[in-house]
Amino acid sequence: MTTTVETIQARPRRGIELALTVLALAIVIGAWVNVDLALRGDAPAELATVGGGLLALVTGLHLLLRWRAPYADPLLLPISTLLNGLGLVMIHRLDIASGQQGLDGDAFRQLQWTTISIVVAGAVLWFLRDHRLLQRYTYTAMAAGLVLLLLPLFPVIGREVYGSRIWINLGPMSFQPGEIAKIALTIFFAAYLVQTRDVLSLAGRRILGLTLPRGRDLGPLIVAWLVSLAVLVFERDLGSSLLFFGLFVAMLYVATERVSWIAIGLSLFAAGTYVAYLLFPHVQRRVQLWLDPFSAESIKQSDQLAKGIMGMASGGLFGTGLGQGRPWMTSFANSDFILPSLGEELGLFGVFAILVLYALIVERGLRTALGVRDGFGKLLALGLAFSIALQVFVVIGGVTRVIPLTGLTTPFLSLGGSALVANWSIVALLLRISDQARRPVPDSDGLPSARVRAARPGASAASLSAPAPQARAQAPAPQAGMP
Repeated sequence: MTTTVETIQARPRRGIELALTVLALAIVIGAWVNVDLALRGDAPAELATVGGGLLALVTGLHLLLRWRAPYADPLLLPISTLLNGLGLVMIHRLDIASGQQGLDGDAFRQLQWTTISIVVAGAVLWFLRDHRLLQRYTYTAMAAGLVLLLLPLFPVIGREVYGSRIWINLGPMSFQPGEIAKIALTIFFAAYLVQTRDVLSLAGRRILGLTLPRGRDLGPLIVAWLVSLAVLVFERDLGSSLLFFGLFVAMLYVATERVSWIAIGLSLFAAGTYVAYLLFPHVQRRVQLWLDPFSAESIKQSDQLAKGIMGMASGGLFGTGLGQGRPWMTSFANSDFILPSLGEELGLFGVFAILVLYALIVERGLRTALGVRDGFGKLLALGLAFSIALQVFVVIGGVTRVIPLTGLTTPFLSLGGSALVANWSIVALLLRISDQARRPVPDSDGLPSARVRAARPGASAASLSAPAPQARAQAPAPQAGMP
């Protein structure tokens, strides 16, 4: 059988990234102008500062990618820019409703944190030439993650906000170290599982159709469960405990391909949540609000969820229009409930569009995990993508009554500097890993190898997965005596 293949060189596609980034900035600037025209009847005075600042930041990061990571994924930067910009627009809209102006507004402070976050992302791309260097710091990352989780419990710098002790004071600013801890722990999980996945996947007994691990191999899962419970007990942070434990179980399943780990993880999670429900009144209150947010007793405790649901319902399919709704009636409309705020003014279609943007980030992360050639990079990319997916599910599930509220923030959208720095750092790591995944592999002569583009109709799947020939190839006929 004759098979014809066409080969092409891998393309960096930085031009596509630049065009999509400009489009994202145009949408953000247009939305910002729309808000001021609707609420003030005039163009915003700070448009040059906001638009010029965002343009300079993302252009600088784009040029850095051209230089340091030319084969990085071309969609991650535009999508992150658009989500971050939409969050700035809604925070600005709520500032106007509350009477805050200019430098005194939350939007200006969020723009400052956006600057810091993009600079940090650029520093990650500049100093981290190869993601595999992080594997050297397996237990350093674990120690750093645990220290960051424990910092809010220290009596001097830690502080409690709305019942959760997850913040530390850094001079005039406050910071949530758990956001950075999730990156450090993801690095540790990826490096640890690469080293031990053979033992975790092969050893064990088969009981009731499941291959159960040995008792001593359950240690890491038990430790992750206990750490997540400690975060829940001492810091009263239901969202972070769910995120850390779910992240580890998911990475453990991918590394070992054993369903028994999922079964054990879900059992431990169910036991932990039931005990937490019995012991902690704030967990009981959140469950009650989830079951019936419109009852008189629930409204007496908190009307936040009920108002958020009614706000989204009033938006309908197409929304009330930017600046035309009343999102300011919901508490924490610019942080925990920023998605209902956007849903009220952009409608169901706007919410679906935002969800598609998150889905694209996760898809590009998973695509990077499939394409990268080393096991550590695969698990790290998957863990970072899953952390965003799980956080989005937990947040949006909470405000739409799919699950109880947990207190996590919506990535890139919500007001808050620590979450923004962490999410842009995750994007920078995914960009670095995707550069390695999409970069052509040099052949024996030191030249970039070509990639298979297509085969003639009727070619078998095996021929597509085989190494690409340099030109047309004729399959040799089998000789007599060959097996």
